[in-house]
Amino acid sequence: MSIFSRKKTNRFTELLIKQAEYAVDGMQQLLNYVREPSEAIAQNVTQTEKLADEVRRILIDELNQTFVTPMDREDIFALSLTIDDVLDYADTTVEEMHMLQVEPNAYIERMVSLLTDAAREIHMGVMRLDDHPSVANDHAVRAKALENRMETVYREAIADLFAMPRDIDHVVQMLKLREIYRHLSNAADRGDQAANVLGDIVVKKM
Repeated sequence: MSIFSRKKTNRFTELLIKQAEYAVDGMQQLLNYVREPSEAIAQNVTQTEKLADEVRRILIDELNQTFVTPMDREDIFALSLTIDDVLDYADTTVEEMHMLQVEPNAYIERMVSLLTDAAREIHMGVMRLDDHPSVANDHAVRAKALENRMETVYREAIADLFAMPRDIDHVVQMLKLREIYRHLSNAADRGDQAANVLGDIVVKKM
């Protein structure tokens, strides 16, 4: 039997798992994009975000129609929202890089790589939520650790960015890069919040 097989998985957890799966896929597509930008990959990110939005619509509809939920409805809503936000940031990062004509650099790739790993931990955590909540919490803790590492890279990137402005063109490029760095930092914040909600759910289950 696969370690990914699930027992007693309820409908809301199934939908959250699907959302988290799309978040991983979207972040992986973003990582592919910053490694080798192309219109095709950018469209893949957008398409993944749209598919995830449909899952979230179904989850909210079922939440509104269900009187008794297996978890606090506020927690279901919050976890769905924060996972959705992570994927939204993946999509809009591609959009901003294109609009601002920003080329990927080593800092962007490192940040997106850490965000992708954190999204995987959230996905694994949601998968374990029903059958092994303590394992789900372990994944939430790992996700938070990865988000913290990402924020360290973000601060390094900002420090390096403002270390030695050379001319007006360089200043303009600095400002553009800062917007992308901030965008990725915001994605990390939402991923951190998703891990917090996951941890809260675990506490209530145990």
